[in-house]
Amino acid sequence: MTVAMQALFVHGMGRSPITAFPLLRQLKQNGFSPSWYFYSVTFQNFTSISRRLEQKIERLAAQGDYVLIGHSLGGVLIREAVATLPPGTRMPTRIILLGSPVRPSRIAKALKRNWLFRLATSDCGQLLASDDRMEHVAASQVPTTSIIGTKSLGPLKKLFGDEENDCVVSYSEVCADWITEEIRLPVSHTFMPSNSLVVKTVIECLKADQPVLSSAPDQNQ
Repeated sequence: MTVAMQALFVHGMGRSPITAFPLLRQLKQNGFSPSWYFYSVTFQNFTSISRRLEQKIERLAAQGDYVLIGHSLGGVLIREAVATLPPGTRMPTRIILLGSPVRPSRIAKALKRNWLFRLATSDCGQLLASDDRMEHVAASQVPTTSIIGTKSLGPLKKLFGDEENDCVVSYSEVCADWITEEIRLPVSHTFMPSNSLVVKTVIECLKADQPVLSSAPDQNQ
């Protein structure tokens, strides 16, 4: 009996799993067993959120092979949780990052002292603004695909200059030498998990990792 590959989605800051409904639906239709992880940055700190995620990943790992998909802060949480898995735990076959920063966010840095930003994003917002804390989030040790948005707005030129960005993070904030594959798409940051082009690309990436039945020898030869 073939067991479906598990796929866990982790949403971004201030979002919810609902934002990834199109992705979760397509995962199921393409033979994956999708699930999601919910958290609140307003009421939980980064450590407690990542520890809970670690426990959820442990349960997935005990059931079979799995992949992890993280949007924005969700990708940061995934990297932290995977790095702290107990020794011997089955690792994900692939991690897919959707506009997920690997360096401090210049927007978070600009807003870190704003009382409304601090109230809404709490510890996680401060983490994204911190050079030291972001540097200590572990690099991924498994095959990792980074899907990078390139659809920006003219008024953001003052913030990002000529650097490629998706309205929230720039290219330099999402790139790293440990990332296995980079895919640039003309999409903006906020709605990446529900964007049809992003969804299609994620499915293609994950299916490319699976055995291709049509590659079996031709029985007529």
